[in-house]
Formats: sequence, C-alpha cells, structure tokens
Amino acid sequence: MRPIKVAILLAAYNGMAWIEEQVASILCQQGVELNLFISIDPSTDGTEAWCADLAARHDCVTVLPTGDRYGGAACNFYRLVRDVDLTAFDFVGFSDQDDIWLPEKLKRATDILATGEYSAYSSNVTAFWSDGRTVVLNKAQPQVAWDHIFEAAGPGCTYVFSRALAQHLKQSMLANWHSLQGVTLHDWFCYAFARSHGYRWFIDPLPSMRYRQHEHNQVGANTGISNLIARYKTIHDGWWFDQVRLIVRLVGLDSDPFVRRWSKLGRWQLLKLSLSAASCRRRLRDKVLFFFTCWLTSLLGGKAR
Repeated sequence: MRPIKVAILLAAYNGMAWIEEQVASILCQQGVELNLFISIDPSTDGTEAWCADLAARHDCVTVLPTGDRYGGAACNFYRLVRDVDLTAFDFVGFSDQDDIWLPEKLKRATDILATGEYSAYSSNVTAFWSDGRTVVLNKAQPQVAWDHIFEAAGPGCTYVFSRALAQHLKQSMLANWHSLQGVTLHDWFCYAFARSHGYRWFIDPLPSMRYRQHEHNQVGANTGISNLIARYKTIHDGWWFDQVRLIVRLVGLDSDPFVRRWSKLGRWQLLKLSLSAASCRRRLRDKVLFFFTCWLTSLLGGKAR
C-alpha cells in the first residue's frame, strides 16, 4: 500500500529558541511520509544556518531560497503555498516554529481526511507556558452558518488540507496576490475560503499538539481579561472589521445577501449584524461578545468604517 504523502509548510523567523524541538516533533510523525518545506523571514539569530544544516542532513527537508522580508507569519505562509509544488502530495499542512506536535498528529488528521467526508482538518491544542501552566484551547464547537467570516477554525498550525483544496486555495492566492498581503491572519483566510467554497471542515476536539505561549507569539491563547481587552481594542480601532471586509471580498462573498445587509458597517448595519450573533461565532461566550461588540462599536463610534 502506497504511503500517505504530506507536505508540511513551516514559516520561520528568529526561531532558534524553539525550532529544533518543533522540527524534531515533525520528523517523528508516525504513519505518514512527509516532506518539510521551510521559508525563513530574514533572521539575526542563526535560523538560516541551522535550517540549511538540517536540510543537508535530511532529504525530506527543503529550505526555500531567501525571499522578501515578510514582516509576519501570514505573508510567509502565502509565499510557501505559492512556491511549493503541492501536486505530488496527498495532503498539505501548516506548522509554526515553536510548538511540539504529538507523534500521531498527522496520522489522525490524514485518516479523517482520507474518508473523503472532509477536505480540511484542524484541532484543539494544549497551550503551555514556561511556568508549567497548561490549558486546552477548545475550538471544536459546532460550526455555524457564518463563523468562517468572523473567526478561524483554530490555530493554523493544526491545519491539514486535501490536495484538491490546497490546489484551489493556491489558485485563489495567486489570482489575488496583491490584496491577499493585507490579510494578517492566514488561518482565518484559509478557513473562510474553504467554507465559502463548499469544502467540509473537521475541527477535532482531541488536542493534537502542545501550543507554546511566549512573549513573541503573533497570536496566542485567548485567555484572561487582558487578552480580551486587547482583542476588543483591535475591533474598536477598526482592524478587525477591515479584515472581515477584505476576506469577504477575497473569498467572493461580498455580493451575498447576508453580507450586503451589513458590509457598509454603518450604525444601523452593525445593529442588524448583532442580531445574527448566533450564526457568526461558534462558542457561546463569543456569540455574546459579538453581540455586544457590534452594539458598542455602533454606539461609541468605533472605526468600523
């Protein structure tokens, strides 16, 4: 029986503190044949040299040529999807540089996708801190009609795609390359694209990895009141709604009747949107927060426009 072939796309930047442990957990994956592709945002801590040595020692590891300065993980992942030939692989997954994968992470994901019932997989994760604290981040609530417009399926480092979805995603990225650079969170865009194009997505309640929390996380665990306040600030300042509108346009939903009812994000449009909160987020707490966020942004004059 032919082995399942998986391409893992890893975006790196100044990762020497953690990348060795991350890569070791990838190369120890059980039950699949994998190739690891690494794109490095120009770094100052020796990441390039370490990855070059890794590729020299492992035939399954490829380091992409030095490219632009990406300035964030999302643009680095877009580059990986663009530049890696995905046609030889059954499945394609993303990886960060600082986590620890459980040994059967990819085997479980590909077994679920191989049934043909789903085209994309993500999972819960166990967040952990250097002081020993851990908490399971639960993203596996039932999907609702419009959650993909307003949130990701979970951490992008858990994502695994079928070849068909990965190729379709790549085609869309290439067709919208310039505008895509404005999307800050690649995991949100990928989830929105898949769901809006009819691909079924499985969110696994079983954690597949240890999700490292540190001061340099671009997007970390959404726990505690300080994180809640910080995330509301991005909404009130207009970033979040700007991202929503850009993603909606890129995935082709800007003419959908539901979207057109609120896409101008005026006061009354936001109040109308608040009434659809149950269809816009998965978790009950987030549904409530979504409702009040729309009202507060409308009444307090946030920069939704």
